[in-house]
Amino acid sequence: MDTLLHLLTSPSLTLLVFFPTLACLPLVFFKATAEGAVKLYTLTVSLIYSGLTALVILRACETDGSFSIMRDVTADGGPIRWIERFGISYDLYMDGIAMPLVALTALLLPLVVLGSWIGIGKHWRGFAASLLLLTTGMVGTLLARDLFLFYVFWEIMLVPMYLLIGIWGGDRRIYAAIKFFLYTMTGSLLMLLAILWMAWTRYELAGSWSFAYEDLLALELPLEHQMWLLAAFGLAFAIKVPLFPFHTWLPDAHVEAPTGGSVILAGVLLKLGTYGLLRFALPFFPHAAIEMRWILVLLAVIGIIYGALVAWRQEDLKRLVAYSSVAHLGFVVLGLAAFDLLAWQGSLLQMVNHGLSTGALFFLVGMLYDRRHTKLFSEFGGLAKVMPWFAFLLVFSTLASVGLPGLNGFAGEFLILTGSFRAGLVWPTVISAAGVILAAVYLFKMLHLTLWGPITKDENKALKDLSVREIILMAPLCLLMLAIGVAPRAFLAPMTPPLEATLETLQAMAARTPPVRPGLAPPSDLEAWPDTGTAADARHPPRRSQP
Repeated sequence: MDTLLHLLTSPSLTLLVFFPTLACLPLVFFKATAEGAVKLYTLTVSLIYSGLTALVILRACETDGSFSIMRDVTADGGPIRWIERFGISYDLYMDGIAMPLVALTALLLPLVVLGSWIGIGKHWRGFAASLLLLTTGMVGTLLARDLFLFYVFWEIMLVPMYLLIGIWGGDRRIYAAIKFFLYTMTGSLLMLLAILWMAWTRYELAGSWSFAYEDLLALELPLEHQMWLLAAFGLAFAIKVPLFPFHTWLPDAHVEAPTGGSVILAGVLLKLGTYGLLRFALPFFPHAAIEMRWILVLLAVIGIIYGALVAWRQEDLKRLVAYSSVAHLGFVVLGLAAFDLLAWQGSLLQMVNHGLSTGALFFLVGMLYDRRHTKLFSEFGGLAKVMPWFAFLLVFSTLASVGLPGLNGFAGEFLILTGSFRAGLVWPTVISAAGVILAAVYLFKMLHLTLWGPITKDENKALKDLSVREIILMAPLCLLMLAIGVAPRAFLAPMTPPLEATLETLQAMAARTPPVRPGLAPPSDLEAWPDTGTAADARHPPRRSQP
């Protein structure tokens, strides 16, 4: 208990996870009618949280641009025992793979509050509580090192997101919320069964229960077992991405969700699927990953082309942006399936890029909806004449999403395509490159029908341009899109050592013949994994939060 109290009162990973939940408690004392005060309180909390996250991350940043591993531990240097009988630990861990997504989450939180200032017209206390609890679930999922703890946070995310869609969504919000919940829950239960099977196998071999990442990583499993387990993990993560053909819940959820819900969904929630593939599914089952990589490649390429073509045919602004996520995240999965360092760097960078550019597009669509209460292309035209700031920011965000050189989307997609081609995925890379062209087609269609041409509707002639609040909201997103595009090396530096260590060890383990029956790998075989003896860790030892 003393350890937990210390972690909650110091700049630690525990504080990053549970500060949003603790901030929910004062909401009980606000009157239901005091929505202005609730908004100010929520914005203040979100800004404090962003500053706290920046402080924690900066403490682990080195002068050479690398990132030291952080881990919350007890005084003896080990994780906090949670359910000791079953070897379940409260183990939080942040490296250069999780850090960019944690930073993105902290950045988006205050922007979502600002972006919902007008769009959310009722029950602000509940909206704020759902948003803050969702943040705890997302950050906890990114930082959990124990697989049982990971699953707990993974499930915690479902309820707040369900409420955001089901209470503050559009006309078909209940349908969209239930569909989102059922899809995600189905995949999650299969992943839970796989986690329990792995823990049981470890108990049979070692005589003790454990859900620790390192202990389950030490399992050497026959290829057949790996295939089934990878299918269970992969389905859960494929639904979350969502990867074709498990994507059908996404357009409904995006279209019906409020603007803030769509931004969080696109910015962070979808990335937890690709993060799960990178962190858990591929390293745990290296032989199966190599055997099944062509399935991932095929589904990724189909998603890129299919998502782009369907987006092109949309007549609704928000639905077009929603389907664009299917295409963009197909690139991320393609890069992961390449098993190449350049491609992995591009995939992780593109996770952040998509959160920035697609989040910006959802914000802009929401601003337009707040003024006209419609998202149909047929209701717009010529908006550049009456809303020049809106037009500028929409063009800027669109170009970033398309992958214009000098903006963030180009750096991520270039690395993915280069790494995939280098890894021997020639035809998938060529076909996926056509997806870049298709992205320009459907996104420029959006610009053409929305901004250019004559003003066809009288209601559009008197539309107000973006307010100061809305420009402030968009500014950090646009600045980061430009910064990543101009200087991608600075953003790649912290993620490269853990990606390189993970990839090298995965390839080394996959090169060995899979065992006939389950066994445990000797500790020496795991020395290259992050936090277990890499050269990068020798230069920058883990920073541990302890009493």
